[in-house]
Amino acid sequence: MRSAFNAIMRIVSSLIGLAMIAAGLVWILQGLDLAFRVGFMVGQKRWVLYGAILALVGIAQLVWSNTRQVRG
Repeated sequence: MRSAFNAIMRIVSSLIGLAMIAAGLVWILQGLDLAFRVGFMVGQKRWVLYGAILALVGIAQLVWSNTRQVRG
């Protein structure tokens, strides 16, 4: 039962990391005025920074969730 829980939580954690990476990339593209040219983030350079930070946190989440040791 414990190993099933760990596997499910690893999948959930990985999906959260992937969602963070995707959102960060969208923010970067909007901040650079390259895609999704509708909204308040378009052409705002600060969203490039925010997107890069979010994408890096998402990558860290993805790496952590797939390399952590399972105890028990």
